Amino acid sequence: MRNIKLSVTLLISIITVSCAVSQIKKTDDLYSGLEFKMPKVQEPAIPDRMVVLTDFGAKSGGMELCTKAFADAIDALSQKGGGKLVIPRGTWYTGPITLKSNIELHAQAGALILFSTDKSLYPIVETSFEGFNTFRCMSPINGRNLENIAITGKGVFDGNGDVWRMVKKEKLTESQWKKLVASGGIVSENGKTWYPSQQFIDGEKQAEMNVPRNLKTKAEFEKIKDFLRPVMVSFISCKKVLLDGPTFQNSPAWCIHPLMCTDLTVRNISVRNPWYSQNGDGIDFESCKNSVIYDSNFDVGDDAICIKSGKDKEGRDRGMPNENLIIKNCIVYHGHGGVTVGSEMSGGVKNMHVSNCTFIGTDVGLRFKSNRGRGGVVENIYISDVDMINIPTQAISFNLYYSGRSASEDLEAGTGTKAEKLPAVTEETPQFKNIFIRNVNCKGALQAILLQGLPELNLENILLENIQMESETGMTCSDATKVVVRNLNLKTKRFPAITLHNSKDVEMDGVSVSTGTETAIKVSGSKTGSTVIKNLKSSDPARDIKIENEVPVSVVKIK
Repeated sequence: MRNIKLSVTLLISIITVSCAVSQIKKTDDLYSGLEFKMPKVQEPAIPDRMVVLTDFGAKSGGMELCTKAFADAIDALSQKGGGKLVIPRGTWYTGPITLKSNIELHAQAGALILFSTDKSLYPIVETSFEGFNTFRCMSPINGRNLENIAITGKGVFDGNGDVWRMVKKEKLTESQWKKLVASGGIVSENGKTWYPSQQFIDGEKQAEMNVPRNLKTKAEFEKIKDFLRPVMVSFISCKKVLLDGPTFQNSPAWCIHPLMCTDLTVRNISVRNPWYSQNGDGIDFESCKNSVIYDSNFDVGDDAICIKSGKDKEGRDRGMPNENLIIKNCIVYHGHGGVTVGSEMSGGVKNMHVSNCTFIGTDVGLRFKSNRGRGGVVENIYISDVDMINIPTQAISFNLYYSGRSASEDLEAGTGTKAEKLPAVTEETPQFKNIFIRNVNCKGALQAILLQGLPELNLENILLENIQMESETGMTCSDATKVVVRNLNLKTKRFPAITLHNSKDVEMDGVSVSTGTETAIKVSGSKTGSTVIKNLKSSDPARDIKIENEVPVSVVKIK
């Protein structure tokens, strides 16, 4: 018997070591080939203690509130130093869940945590949203100034966001619209928009990008409480945070918002919001340091994986860049952007690695956006091995004239910049530089590549290498300096396939374009500096380059 026990113990030990080695190997792969120095992210250490939600009076079925049971269970664990709160299979209807340090929420497979539609359960609290310091309703899952926290398991967290959001009629089927109107709320005079309440309408009238800037006191915000939709998961100034396994869905606004957090690990999660959900972002890393996200998927109503650092003066005053971020092995379905930087990036973004990601039908694949007034520096961005299909607008987009609309809405409204007197470069001028994009394939897009800098401060030091795109239009590069394009294969229906405007020190080597009788590359503008084009592969390289406005261009043609 003793030998059997020893054998079992030995077997368990071997399995444990094997699992540990596998995890270590996977972690090593996560940092393999990283282009910048970054410490390995520290995961939370949760005490080996466990309680079950039902031990504290919770009843499943979605009929009775479990808010007190969650709070009592978390308090009981916290008083003993922390541990794991297990949420069993079943439907658990609850108000906000406030975490404490050293706590793990573990939602077992089949567990649905459904947050209440009773907005009185979500008091107004100070927070940050859309890059501004403001008041919002308390988030369904929240924590502030915590250490060692985790949400794990295969369960589902549902924010019941439909009761919080306005909806445009055009985004629903006729039957969906009728059902929504019948649920209550207010329909606009023109019959095109549904609002949850008059409070929501009053709040929207005062808001700038969803934040009422003219209100100062909590009492003033209370009058428009219904408009103050919370993010679903809010972690502020927390350390050693882990999200591993669950599905997060149907959020009132952004789904997951880590703000000023350090050592953040996100893996194996699914984020789902209705495609029409207003501000239905997937995850917004804001002013975080040392973060990883991998093996996750997103199908959302706005940008999917977003990187931010505050907006305008408040972001610059905070002065905390989003720094050291790895994004690997993620899939994005619907969303306004697959991986998005900005537009609230006033504290800066630096040291970001993106690789082995897939975007399927996402509005924009790789999306970088900002505007005058933001300030901030985005630098040291490394992107590789990205695949895309059926992209409605740009596969790769750098737009420093961001309007606040989605790319599809911009397309419908018409875009373009007018001649203007250039402003001086100040702390309010955003800067994007040192960005390296390699090994990107896209089958089907409206436009392959948009590089749109500012005339007063260009995009600078951009590398595009080993890019293959099939799109309606090709590449536009405006107000950019030191752009290197190597091995670019463009299959386009409109020409010129490549337009370079007001850009300097551009080097293109190994560009392949199927043109027929059309122009492959047009170069125009008044910038000084050279444009070097080598190894152009087109129908007639001698004819396929068009130069306008006496631009100083050096063209080297090598077949």
